[in-house]
Amino acid sequence: MSWTSWRRGPLVTLVACVLLPWTVTACTGGEAHGHGGTPSPSAVGKVLDGTDDTGRRLREVAAKDAPQVGVEVIPDTGGGWDVRLTFHRFHCSAPGARPTAVTGRGLAHLFVDGHRIARLHGPGYRLPDRLVPRGTHHVTVRLYADDGTVWAVRGKPVQSTADITVSGPGDPAADPAEPSVGTTTPPVGG
Repeated sequence: MSWTSWRRGPLVTLVACVLLPWTVTACTGGEAHGHGGTPSPSAVGKVLDGTDDTGRRLREVAAKDAPQVGVEVIPDTGGGWDVRLTFHRFHCSAPGARPTAVTGRGLAHLFVDGHRIARLHGPGYRLPDRLVPRGTHHVTVRLYADDGTVWAVRGKPVQSTADITVSGPGDPAADPAEPSVGTTTPPVGG
């Protein structure tokens, strides 16, 4: 066997290994199993028939392996609110990540009073005043896998909620807005 034919075999194998994932993505259209589509089958957890309140399928994981999120909402001196997240056993994926469920990875969705405000790929967000007028509001952060499924424990989404109360300007009876810390929705038995 010549030196050239010996090198060609491993080189062809290397090229096939590099190009195969691209061809699979091209064949599926890349987004077929992305956010909002049918969840991809995966060895990570179990996709349940149930959904969250936005219609996304739940991806059940054991409580001991489940990601966790905490949320803190603090008034910003320049107006608005600073939303700060803390994660445990969870890392935010970069925007444009492959639409595949990977243990402890994904993104967070931010909701105010049940309405989705933003998709978060990091631990902070500035919430504008216009989204939280006078009154009490529920700021919820829920964790999603990159395939659009919701991380869940015992059929409940992994999420955290903080309540904030906004008083109107010039309201003498109202105290200034206080920082609000949400509690992570505890896994049942966790």
